[in-house]
Amino acid sequence: MSIAGRLRQLPRDARDTLFNLAVVAWTILPHAGNLPWWCIALAGLMLAWRAQLAITGGPLPSRWVVAAVLLLACGLTWWSERTLLGKEAGVTMLVVLIALKTLELRARRDALVMFFLGFFLVLTHFLYSQSLGVALSMLLSVWGLLTALVLSHMPVGRPALGRASLLAAKSALLGAPVMVALFLLFPRFGPLWGMPQDAGGRTGLSGSLRLGAIADLANDDSIALRVRFFGEAPTPQQMYFRGPVLTHFNGRDWTRLSGLAGARTEVQLIGAPLRYEMTLEPSRLAMLPLLELTPDRAGAAPAVEGYSPLMRSDLEWMTDRPVAERLRFEAHAWLDSRHGPRVSGGGLAPFLALPPDSNPRTAEWARALRARENAAAPGRAVDHDVLVARVLAHIRGSGYAYTLQPGGYGVQAIDEFWLDRKQGFCEHFAASFVFVMRTMQVPARIVTGYQGTDPQPVDGYYVVRQSHAHAWAEYWQPGRGWVRVDPTAAVAPDRIQRSVNLVAPQGLMAGALVNVDPELAARMREFWELANNRWNQYVLNYSRGQQFDLLRSLGVEAPSWQDLALALAVLLSAAALAGAAWALRDRLRQDPWQRLQQRIAVRLAAVGVAVQPHDPPRTRAARVRETLGARGEALAASLDELDRARYAAASAPKRVDARWWLAFEAAATGAATGAVIRAVPEAAPARSV
Repeated sequence: MSIAGRLRQLPRDARDTLFNLAVVAWTILPHAGNLPWWCIALAGLMLAWRAQLAITGGPLPSRWVVAAVLLLACGLTWWSERTLLGKEAGVTMLVVLIALKTLELRARRDALVMFFLGFFLVLTHFLYSQSLGVALSMLLSVWGLLTALVLSHMPVGRPALGRASLLAAKSALLGAPVMVALFLLFPRFGPLWGMPQDAGGRTGLSGSLRLGAIADLANDDSIALRVRFFGEAPTPQQMYFRGPVLTHFNGRDWTRLSGLAGARTEVQLIGAPLRYEMTLEPSRLAMLPLLELTPDRAGAAPAVEGYSPLMRSDLEWMTDRPVAERLRFEAHAWLDSRHGPRVSGGGLAPFLALPPDSNPRTAEWARALRARENAAAPGRAVDHDVLVARVLAHIRGSGYAYTLQPGGYGVQAIDEFWLDRKQGFCEHFAASFVFVMRTMQVPARIVTGYQGTDPQPVDGYYVVRQSHAHAWAEYWQPGRGWVRVDPTAAVAPDRIQRSVNLVAPQGLMAGALVNVDPELAARMREFWELANNRWNQYVLNYSRGQQFDLLRSLGVEAPSWQDLALALAVLLSAAALAGAAWALRDRLRQDPWQRLQQRIAVRLAAVGVAVQPHDPPRTRAARVRETLGARGEALAASLDELDRARYAAASAPKRVDARWWLAFEAAATGAATGAVIRAVPEAAPARSV
């Protein structure tokens, strides 16, 4: 027998329990990458145990067993987090508690506690990620929890699961207008409004570089940023997004120079600026990878809400704290510009420094090249541009290979790459180029960041992925300042000119889909990224400024927090009035017979006769005679008359009208005062009850 057939043979309460467990498991599952492994394993074990008890009908464990598991979870939380407080410890304990609560489902009260713990657990997912995928997953969890809540308030077996899920969806849709109003008008308090933060923020860019680091990042196809241009988009070879500038070399690692934050540098802007908008994913770095060259000028620098960007003298843009949330901002770039000192001086000394005895064979090769150029032009200094051209020509003509898998390099990595293996990624070419130039007494430095974008924009935004991470170089030329040169272009021109990245090995599923139908895979990816972009732009990046713009569009000339609060109060009041009107309409739609029965029950309670809502009139008449005796005879007779009118034969229906109610009221008053009313006036024909 199939699994579905076996489930249909189970009692309805067992099937409802299994549904509840499935909803809880689905809600816990996205935390698998955020919480300790033992927490997910323990929760899964408890849910499986509870499912087995539901299927076999076994007894629930004692409270002592539950308490022992809780103590074990507390100890493991302390062991893994070193505290029972804070976000990680709190979410860990919440997952354990909701799984434990499934082992105590003895009454409706236990189920309600579990459901509301589930709703709270849904919120905790957004402490780690606000992505569209997480939002859709949690929307499904909320629907499941609401469905389980409906089932818990109904008799066992009623309604069917499908009908309960429709009722839950209808309830959620009824609350959607209030949710939209709160989203649009509830004040954003930056930067705290950016919390919860995306824990998935990842980048290979940092304040240091060791050969092979960016090659590892190139296997990551996740999105680093999106950029939209107001005007004609630059060519791929113009799209350099500047990140950390690395100058100091200790023989193995390249690092930033300290003390450059806020220092001024010479910048000559040429031509018209290019206005662009950037949506930057969380990177956990205090850095903005802006388009070269975005200067520190009024109206040109980025205005990032909640942050204070600052440009270093090497043109790297820093922030006052790590970027732990998605940011959207505008800036202006001058693609044709010059920067740096025009004449040599002491400020260039750090860009010539090399550790002694580092990569001696490459250093000897560079000195030999410089000696040949000096001999070719005796009596005058060799132009730096000439030396650069010679090095690039050597790269093009000496069998170098551009690869994502260059393998590991030893301590003298530049020697090994430049003279022996000749296989590397962009950082190998950039670092070796800078080393060679410095050996030839040409100031040079490494610049890291992103280069190029996906070929086609998505919803107007060009996508820059982590796989676009890149390293290039700058050398100093007298009279011009710093000049960008990309040694990778000498061996892999398509990487720079058309943003054609090397293809990283794909997973089993993704590779199978691409092999079966590459166009379908591309369309699916484009659709998902389009949806993600719109989610980011219209939901996650909805800011205080957009709230004020909304009020302006509604006619408020100078919006303020008071206007937001007033608009929100008006909308919530309108929602409350609409809810009251709905309730009144629903009440008016109620069966008149039920309303009459309710009025009769209230009136009988006033004279001391207790009845049930479902009691028919003749049962109520018997209760009146039993309770009041002779003084309630007229009251009982009026109820008998109502019973005959209600349940008369179809061939001889009778009607009751307001005169019957007047007679009933008179009889009730007489019963209350002790008077004896002997007869009840005959009810005249009128509307039916």
